[in-house]
Amino acid sequence: MRIKQIQVGRTEAIAFLVLALGLGAALPTLLRAKTKAAGEAGRTVRLEVARDSSPATPQVSFASGFAPVVKEVLPAVVNISTTKIVRVRKTEEFAPLGTDSFWHQFFGGEFGPEFQTPRKQREYALGSGVIVSPDGYILTNNHVVSRAINVQVSTSGGRPYKAQVIGTDPKTDIAVLKIDATNLPVLPLGNSSKVQVGDFVLAVGDPFGVGKTVTMGIVSATGRGDLGIEHYEDFIQTDAAVNPGNSGGALVNVRGDLIGINTAILSSSGGNNGIGFAIPINLARNVMEQILSHGRVIRSYLGVGIQGVTPHLAKAFGLSEVRGALVDRVSPGSPAAQAGIRTGDAILTMNGQPIRDVDELGLRVSESTPGTTVHLGILRGGKMQDVAVKLAEQPQSSEASRVSQQSTAALSGVQVQDLTPAIAQELGLSSPTLGVVVASVDQGSAAYYAGLERGDVIQDVNHQPVSNLAEYNQATAHLGKQAVLLLVNRGGATFFTVVEPH
Repeated sequence: MRIKQIQVGRTEAIAFLVLALGLGAALPTLLRAKTKAAGEAGRTVRLEVARDSSPATPQVSFASGFAPVVKEVLPAVVNISTTKIVRVRKTEEFAPLGTDSFWHQFFGGEFGPEFQTPRKQREYALGSGVIVSPDGYILTNNHVVSRAINVQVSTSGGRPYKAQVIGTDPKTDIAVLKIDATNLPVLPLGNSSKVQVGDFVLAVGDPFGVGKTVTMGIVSATGRGDLGIEHYEDFIQTDAAVNPGNSGGALVNVRGDLIGINTAILSSSGGNNGIGFAIPINLARNVMEQILSHGRVIRSYLGVGIQGVTPHLAKAFGLSEVRGALVDRVSPGSPAAQAGIRTGDAILTMNGQPIRDVDELGLRVSESTPGTTVHLGILRGGKMQDVAVKLAEQPQSSEASRVSQQSTAALSGVQVQDLTPAIAQELGLSSPTLGVVVASVDQGSAAYYAGLERGDVIQDVNHQPVSNLAEYNQATAHLGKQAVLLLVNRGGATFFTVVEPH
């Protein structure tokens, strides 16, 4: 589970197990999809979508509580266990050679912490998933299976299956798995757009490994964003108790319809403080269907930098409400630039619907089909205007001017960006720390298997120091297909790693 630490303001990924609930009259639907991993065209994935008008079955009452619902839905819950290879610095073997040691005075940093080659060790973690197709398709969190070399799924009957990772989407923290089984029990997919604050919700899981635990609460808020947990955030907030041990599982309504995938908690202690977050099932379903159809998620983009509206900014820009998104940058040649969007425009509506904040604008644009023309209501110079923008497919890096993705064999799939003071502070790095920070590493890439992680700071490339994005691009411009030696700073400790092309 992702834990947002209140005291330090950082997110941490902690794998956890959750058991999901699901019951109610359901309408079977078919999804024609081609899975990239399986390479088979026209694969049929049978999903069950709950009828919003169906009555609760069985009826929930004060006499029976939620027991009838829980009894029916537990078979659709699976346990996910993963094995990962992590790199750990062998600090105990180099303890005598500190920075103030005799050896350090003569040999400089050669025998300092940066020389301490990390060793590999296995790490085991637990999570959970929700069966959404009788043919063995399972929804879970990306961070549950990220970097795993082995994923095993255990059904409610205890039978283990080796799972295949069909696809992942780190930007929403969704992953789709497949096990070789048929006629499995499933959870019907609800409609998260109809979730209201105050609705009863249930969660079932194995917090802290104590065993299956059912918790109940209400929906505390919807549309939560700007939390710094994921790239795209539109969370359902709940006070149903979730703890480490609940990641990748389900949030369900009293009919047992799946309305969200639990992913994070806000906590100062690592335990439940009554603030949990779930990815809305409508968003998760869209991601899953794209993964099954295309092997990846295809998103649209505007090509603008946007920021939230504060009371002071609203007054300065003549806005009557504190809502919308302010354009602070327009990328040359982007859809926004071609449509005439300017820096200083305030985007207030999209296709006639109000825009609440930057998260809502980003999410709605990303979920639109590339090539679609959308109408943006903007305030410019105190006057409202309607601007038609033809959206384009989002590049792999939507901030190309500030992020670099190398195409060399060794560093293919690695995205880096300038290390700003704010990012350095978030990573807990002392000042001044120079280098470029890794924004993402594609799963299965050479850098992934070399142990490079998001948040690592690359300081040298083949003994050539890099302090910014321009120097990094120059150092990696002519690497070709040979192995690359990197000096990496992770949390203030440095080490060398070699990235070898597949």
